[in-house]
Amino acid sequence: MTTPDPVFPVLRPASVAGSFYPAQPGALDSAIASLLDEADTQPAPAHPPKALIVPHAGYLYSGPIAARAYVCLAALRSIIRKVVLLGPAHRVALHGLALPEASAFVTPLGHIPLDAELAAKALELPQVHRNAAAHALEHSLEVQLPFLQHLLDDFTLLPLLAGQGSTQAVATVLNHVWGGAETLILISSDLSHYLPYAQARQLDQHTATQITALQPLDSHEQACGATPINGLLLCARQRGLQARLLDLRNSGDTAGDQSRVVGYAAFTFTEPAT
Repeated sequence: MTTPDPVFPVLRPASVAGSFYPAQPGALDSAIASLLDEADTQPAPAHPPKALIVPHAGYLYSGPIAARAYVCLAALRSIIRKVVLLGPAHRVALHGLALPEASAFVTPLGHIPLDAELAAKALELPQVHRNAAAHALEHSLEVQLPFLQHLLDDFTLLPLLAGQGSTQAVATVLNHVWGGAETLILISSDLSHYLPYAQARQLDQHTATQITALQPLDSHEQACGATPINGLLLCARQRGLQARLLDLRNSGDTAGDQSRVVGYAAFTFTEPAT
């Protein structure tokens, strides 16, 4: 059990360490380094990303796909100081977007302080509230944190879980905390769930085509994080961002069983050159 840290009196401890990713710091850091080394064999985007979409399954399943997006952050280690992280709430029914009642998130790699200033800004909006229960056991945000800790220098976090709500409500929050080059927007989402391999590939390719065209997704059958994805896509259209697909696979490609698979994709979004 994590003991309270006097610097971070309210902690959100890791809930899926040892199941979704290694619980020991050395093993976790080595696993991430191996995933990034493998991903680094592919050409990197010409411009640094402002936003990413990454999957959130166990590292055995979606880690190689997530790493294809995360490796793009290597050159931004000393630049990114704030991460706005959105994902779907899987365990608790929500309306709007939920912040935790915590001052730091904990993983085997250490503590990540929450950004009090950004949290206060987000809470200015009526669709944002605090909900500790929603965050307590949620994996969609947690699995992203060790990648960020491995790749970035000191940074603060704004973790938001999305429930029922409109695309415009999410986009308004993102625009409110958008920031500059120091702020990364990170959307955590898997794609289709538990379809046969060939059917999943067809649906996920359609979803990827919509995302790269900045067209909103039709339903949560395409992505469990369709709500935060659509919010990002609306911002991307408004701000002239360009989306690029980096990787598109499913659990049948990474873990072998092709009878019922989950789809994964990695995307980058870059701002127009100034």
